[in-house]
Amino acid sequence: MTTFAIVHGAGDVGWSWHLVANALEAKGHTVVAPDLPTEDEQKDLTDWASTVTDALPSTSDVVVVGHSFGGFIAPLVAAEINAKALIFVTAMLPEPGEAPADWWENTGYTDSGLEDQFWHDVPPHLAEESQKRERGMSEAAMAKPWPLDTMPNIPTHFILCTEDRFFTPEFIRPVVADRLGVEPVELAAGHCAQLSKPTELAALLELYGK
Repeated sequence: MTTFAIVHGAGDVGWSWHLVANALEAKGHTVVAPDLPTEDEQKDLTDWASTVTDALPSTSDVVVVGHSFGGFIAPLVAAEINAKALIFVTAMLPEPGEAPADWWENTGYTDSGLEDQFWHDVPPHLAEESQKRERGMSEAAMAKPWPLDTMPNIPTHFILCTEDRFFTPEFIRPVVADRLGVEPVELAAGHCAQLSKPTELAALLELYGK
């Protein structure tokens, strides 16, 4: 079976992926979703990636999944362990040498202006718990250039969430085409699909992880 290494988004924690983990583990897979040291000003993106690789029971047959800001980290993990596949979930896609802080302007991001950009389709009790677990982000890590020369040369997929109010389909679709060059698969969910549509998301991860 496959090991799924989950890289959570900015200010988030591995807990957000517990429902997806439950669904995948019920199919016999292994899931690793550690909390990244996002608040530690002494650690950069490479250190965050090491947190994931260090948590893996084995580097064999691993699919790396990056959500939102985790798109900056997941390729580092995948490259380090020569992963079986790389899956982005409504994620930021970096270019070589690009600092995370510059990504917004470089991609032409503009705020959608919509209310509740993250949890609008998440069950209230899960949204409340998720917000309680929010953490800060290191400013130092945001300023350092993304260290890879290119994306890892492995099967790569992008899951586009059609009801995402943060990275709207209108914004993220051309970014995927320009920076990744793949046709995204669509999931009818908001930005936090791991909490609003965990079963459906787990099924896609399992499908594209084969």
